[in-house]
Amino acid sequence: MVEAVPGHRGTWLVWVRAVRVFTFTASVVPVLVGAAMAARVDGPVAWWLLPFVVVASVLMHAGTNLINDCFDYLKGIDTDDYSYGGSGVIVQKLLMPRQAFIGALVTFGASCGIGLLFIAVRGWPIFALGVVGLLGGFFYTARPVGYKYFALGDALVFTLMGPLMVIGSHFVLTGSYNHAVLIASLPVGCLVAAILHANNMRDIQHDREAQVRTVANLLGHNRARFEYYGLVGGAYVAALGMIAGGLIGPWGLLVLLTAPLAARNIRRVARSQPQQPESIATLDVQTAQLHLAFGLLFALAILLGELLR
Repeated sequence: MVEAVPGHRGTWLVWVRAVRVFTFTASVVPVLVGAAMAARVDGPVAWWLLPFVVVASVLMHAGTNLINDCFDYLKGIDTDDYSYGGSGVIVQKLLMPRQAFIGALVTFGASCGIGLLFIAVRGWPIFALGVVGLLGGFFYTARPVGYKYFALGDALVFTLMGPLMVIGSHFVLTGSYNHAVLIASLPVGCLVAAILHANNMRDIQHDREAQVRTVANLLGHNRARFEYYGLVGGAYVAALGMIAGGLIGPWGLLVLLTAPLAARNIRRVARSQPQQPESIATLDVQTAQLHLAFGLLFALAILLGELLR
């Protein structure tokens, strides 16, 4: 993480920290999985659009992170004493909320600008997917919706950064859709939702004090563990189900190389205690590492299955 730079408000180092560059793997992996599925298509694939899809996805993610920091601060969730999960640039007065908000509008706008190219190539379905993605990112914490605060974050992050991004990336590249792409998006959605849930498990007590509802604090720590187990385990079940159903070949077993990472995280959750959130302080980061490793191997397995059949 980039260290705070006192006295240099608004410098590029502060903005790099504000957009949380280290989180961008969560928006790149779905694109790569969608691209891997595109390699299976018999018709033409517009590979020249792939770099634009990656950049547009990252810009949308950056805007969401900035909006999240802005409204978490205004709502009193991020404070001088507690800002886990955020960048900390606003509580440390390196950026003002208004600057973060404007930065979010700029990054969202840049992503939409690239989206115009996709619309020109693929038509109205991409416009519809883009609107859903934009609204989902902006209203994650922005008023008057802020669905993150009403226990809807897990479900919508699963949908937006799983099926929506995988299907959208595939459609931009190919102009087509098939149900195998939806199924391939499920492991990605499970693990990105697990990242958020890990963050929310750590913050249960703090979120309750801030009057923020998440699935984790509605369930309570002990029961929230089972959602984490289900999300991580669900990724492997979905991948193995694709192999069993013939949707991907035996190369899909490559994802099992990440099983030690998953087991490490699950052991950590199993041993965690409700009154010791510090024991899972970095669980979200470790889950993001699992998401990245699993996603890259999953995309590679899909490609190998196509190239070596």
